Amino acid sequence: MNRIVEASVARYQFVKKNSAVLSQLRGYGRSNLRGSQMLQNHVKLSTNKRSFVGFCTCSVSEELLDLSSKKCVPCKSKDIRPMLEQAAEELLPKVPGWGLLNEDGKLKLQRSWKVKTFTKGLEFFHAVADLAEVEGHHPDLHLVGWNNVKIDIWTHSAGGLTENDFILAAKINSLDLQHLLRRKPAA
Repeated sequence: MNRIVEASVARYQFVKKNSAVLSQLRGYGRSNLRGSQMLQNHVKLSTNKRSFVGFCTCSVSEELLDLSSKKCVPCKSKDIRPMLEQAAEELLPKVPGWGLLNEDGKLKLQRSWKVKTFTKGLEFFHAVADLAEVEGHHPDLHLVGWNNVKIDIWTHSAGGLTENDFILAAKINSLDLQHLLRRKPAA
């Protein structure tokens, strides 16, 4: 085994063993086992030297270098600026099902789902809330009527969209929520 692979294996084993502890070291969000498991699922071994920073810097395979493998970064700076509409439109295909909403000059990502019941809508929100806490980035959640779930994502401190919003949308898309959704009638 070459040194790069050995180092990758050692980092992966350390992360797998200590992911709950590592996630508590972040300065925002909260740690939970589910969040740690979700993050672990994005770590794959590769001899590729390209890496990303999540809760630990690790080598990752090329196919994981998409929005759902990135980590939201804290938006504490007053210098943060929202992206232009053209940049948002270029990222939009990476988050299928989401649309751009221009509300009073602020760009937002928006998506809607129909859930089976009112309580399934609350379960849906709980799953999204757990993810949002892990990421330290929180969407606006709406339960309209008894079964219409709507999520708006935008960076409040920036007054519009940032890459964090697309990262969170991609991660929401990767959640297994099908058991909560209404089935479409057979054609």
